[in-house]
Amino acid sequence: MAAKSIISRPVYGTLSPQPGKHHLFIADAEGALAITDMAATAPVGFFDGAHIIYIPGPDGAHIAALEALRPAQFYQGYSFASALPRLKQTLANAHMGLRLYLAGTEGLIGQAMQVALEAGIDHTSMQTEHRGSLARRMQCVHCKGITENVTTQPATCSHCGLLLLVRDHYSRRLAAFQGVCINAEDRSEIPPMEEIFR
Repeated sequence: MAAKSIISRPVYGTLSPQPGKHHLFIADAEGALAITDMAATAPVGFFDGAHIIYIPGPDGAHIAALEALRPAQFYQGYSFASALPRLKQTLANAHMGLRLYLAGTEGLIGQAMQVALEAGIDHTSMQTEHRGSLARRMQCVHCKGITENVTTQPATCSHCGLLLLVRDHYSRRLAAFQGVCINAEDRSEIPPMEEIFR
């Protein structure tokens, strides 16, 4: 019998070119490959009205491939936080019918979707494709702090230091998985950490 999916767990698709004049792409690291793969099936001139906001990995790979698509605008950020003002401004000035494409890690997709929904972009105008790391963005349910790029189970909260069980429960409102103290009864009980979200 197949394992039952967690209802809150996001489901991702594959980017495909949508009709319209205005296309906004937000991607990080290997998310660039989702855009270049989609470009292979896009009609001529598709990127003439496109805006790409890209946050490369530490190696800076894929920048040239995205620039080669010749989008109307290309922005390279160093982190989601550094790209956030540009994203908010772009969404505030968006035309009716904007198509939004989100590709890369779950952390990027969740945070970008959160910003887009707050800006009034309808969820039916968004496409998502997960590419790259399975590292999770985790919220500690005890101190409410967010820890980025969690790859281990259990994980240590970067704010309060508690050892947390990283649950599969995902909060769309927070764009984060929930972490709950794994050794609340006996803090001396420390289970081994395993790297499972790569």
